[in-house]
Amino acid sequence: MLRAIVAALVLIISLTLSSCASDLGGLQSYVNPTSGYEFLYPNGWIPVDVKNASDGVDLVYRDLIERSENLSVIISDVPEGKDLSDIGTPSDVGYRFFKAVNNDSNLNRNAELIRADSHEENGKTYYILEYQVKLPDNTQRHDLASVAVSRGKLYTFNLSTPQQRWDKVKDLFETSVRSFSVY
Repeated sequence: MLRAIVAALVLIISLTLSSCASDLGGLQSYVNPTSGYEFLYPNGWIPVDVKNASDGVDLVYRDLIERSENLSVIISDVPEGKDLSDIGTPSDVGYRFFKAVNNDSNLNRNAELIRADSHEENGKTYYILEYQVKLPDNTQRHDLASVAVSRGKLYTFNLSTPQQRWDKVKDLFETSVRSFSVY
């Protein structure tokens, strides 16, 4: 009888632990102590050379198979002593980005802000922004971003995928975006 109880407990514990681990099973960790951020990103993604990227682009990764699926970290300056709430609410920041994308004739994209919310983590505020983007060739993309301020810098972590893949990667991308942390 005691063996049956112990066996049942071991089975329950192992199932519980494996279900917890499966939430992160498709992700691996990236830490940049120099720039002061870290996040989880999907397995099978590789770094992209950013030598000729736009100002502020610190890092770009893309999926090895679905090559148009990517993530980026962009770092820019904020005025001394300002925090994220000084820049605006999640909706304010989301709409400013959306207007900048829509007004940039070089990009020729049309972005629509779907969601803007915030959360606190270790004393820092993070804005989570979600967009649908229509490209000039009428293809659509889905973007998720996490925005935070630390050490006088504005950090933007962005994940992007073709719209037709969104339902498949949504949970993984949500976990990745929420894992983004600055220090």
